[in-house]
Amino acid sequence: MSKWMSRIEGYYGQLARGFSGLGPVVLLLFRVWVALAFWRAGVVKFDDPTGTSYLFNYEYHVPLMSGDLAAFLGTWIELITPWFLLLGLGGRLTAAFLFVYNIVAVVSYPDLWPHGFWVGLIGSDFNDHKVWAMMLLAVVAWGPGALSIDRLLARWWPAAGARNPLLTVAE
Repeated sequence: MSKWMSRIEGYYGQLARGFSGLGPVVLLLFRVWVALAFWRAGVVKFDDPTGTSYLFNYEYHVPLMSGDLAAFLGTWIELITPWFLLLGLGGRLTAAFLFVYNIVAVVSYPDLWPHGFWVGLIGSDFNDHKVWAMMLLAVVAWGPGALSIDRLLARWWPAAGARNPLLTVAE
C-alpha cells in the first residue's frame, strides 16, 4: 500500500511542478484579456465623442464629477492604462487602479444590474465586470508575472523592488 501511495505522491508532485510553470502565462493572459476589454471600450468612446458625451451626461451616473469630465477621463483612462497593464509596467498599481475604475463603472451604470446591485453581484448581472475584477485582483496579489516589464526592471534594479513591495513580481 505504501509503495502505491508513494507512486501517486510522486506523480502528483510532477503534475504540480508542471502546473506551477503556467503561472506567468496565466497572468499574461489575464493582463491581455482585461487590457483588450478596456482599450476597446476606450476606442469606442474616442470614435464617437457625441455618443460618449450623451451617455456620460444622461445614462451613467458617475459620482463627484460632471458628465463631460467623466467622459473625458473615462476615454483617456481606457486608452492609456490598458497599455501599462498589457506590458506589465507598474503592474500591481495599474491593476489596482483598474479594479477601482471597474467598480466605479458598474456602480455608475444601473442598467448593468436590472435586478438590483446586490442581487446582480451574486447573480448573473455584469458577469464580464466580475471576471475582469477577479483577473485584476490576481495581478494585484501576485504581480504581473515573469512576462512583464516589471520583471525586467527588477532584474536591472533589484534594490528598487526591495524598497517598494508594490513593484515586486511573484516568482
